[in-house]
Amino acid sequence: MSQRVCMSLTMITMVNSTEPHGLSNTSTKEPQDNIKNPVYNWSTEIQGIMLSSIFYGILISQIPAGYLSGIYSLKKMVGSALFLSSLFTLLIPLAAEFGEALVIICRVIQGLFQGIALTTQQVVWIKWAPPLEQVRLTSLSLSGLLLGPCVVLLITGFICDSLGWPMVFYIFGACGCALSLLWFVLFYEDPKDHPCISKSEKEYITSALTQQVSSSAPSLPIKAMLKSPPLWVISLCNFAFFWANSFLSLYTPMFINSKFHINVKENGLLSSLPHLFAWIFAILAGHMSDVFLSKNILSLLTIRKLFTLLGLLLPALFSLCLLYLSSSFHGTMIFLILANATGSFCMGGILINVLDIAPRYYGFLKGFTNVIGLTGGLVASTVTGVILSQDQDSPWLKIFFMMVANNVISLIFYLIFAKAEIQDWAKETQNTYL
Repeated sequence: MSQRVCMSLTMITMVNSTEPHGLSNTSTKEPQDNIKNPVYNWSTEIQGIMLSSIFYGILISQIPAGYLSGIYSLKKMVGSALFLSSLFTLLIPLAAEFGEALVIICRVIQGLFQGIALTTQQVVWIKWAPPLEQVRLTSLSLSGLLLGPCVVLLITGFICDSLGWPMVFYIFGACGCALSLLWFVLFYEDPKDHPCISKSEKEYITSALTQQVSSSAPSLPIKAMLKSPPLWVISLCNFAFFWANSFLSLYTPMFINSKFHINVKENGLLSSLPHLFAWIFAILAGHMSDVFLSKNILSLLTIRKLFTLLGLLLPALFSLCLLYLSSSFHGTMIFLILANATGSFCMGGILINVLDIAPRYYGFLKGFTNVIGLTGGLVASTVTGVILSQDQDSPWLKIFFMMVANNVISLIFYLIFAKAEIQDWAKETQNTYL
């Protein structure tokens, strides 16, 4: 996520203007500063395509990655994908020198490998997470999707100011390469193969997952999946969640810049706050969900609906507050933080719901729902760029209203059709074929 989001802040220093209809034909930088911070004449439409292009790659690789995760080594797939994504991050500054087309190509290829890592790493929990700890462990690992933007926005402004924006890509690319090496050394696909956990813990994990882990790679009941209302409402809510999350991740720096016209360091600090609170809320959501389940306070279906309700409705409400009740700097930042942070409640709802209804096909279905979700992220990023470039009067009003409408409509369908028990087509006893 750090590699994906860093361009949203570096873009402010990479181009002459990120303002809609900005006059961006001449650079005002000093020659010596242009060496450290090269400036390019990219329109807001091109900027929107660059920011969203990574989603094209992620989109393409989701379903194949989910299917192949049940066949090939997760260790090799995740580690290799992270390394190659990092490699193309390192190439971004060089690509920028040759033009915007090459940057877009690099971002698409980078997205291909990020999509593989994003989907396959979640399949790990099929063998590692006992049912009463699934949401806690999954939300803790997925919270990195929220911590990444926080970290990158926190330090990117300082890196741009002191070392130049190309160093942002070099630093995060190098960190990714190092992390991929750690993955190969420290990760084990099965608890029984891990040398550092006790025998009793291995037995606890494997016995708890006896019902969930299939001994062989099952065939995919495609027709039954496509006729499943619970799967489609999960996908619809993923569309809304990724739409909101992608828009807020990629365009928060531009929104803050348009409102307050501050320098890149201050922008980075302010832009990181919503992601920091989103990360905290994600971890809390995972713990709260598992507590409700382990103590039988609420049924599993009620828990999924409650956290999805909070994760989609609260961001919509706080976005409306941001538009109509935030006349001051502090009011704007408070509502922007809350609109970001409360979306993390979805960690205990739709983002884990596929594991409830079809654990046997989790990898494939996670890829499928991610495709629907990331389509929302792709559309949100592209549409936002177009609206910012064409609407001179109230672009942010339209953008936030689209996000609110998506969240509310998706939530209504989810509350009606959602399920939390294993579906008939996903049960071990049923022999279903393509």
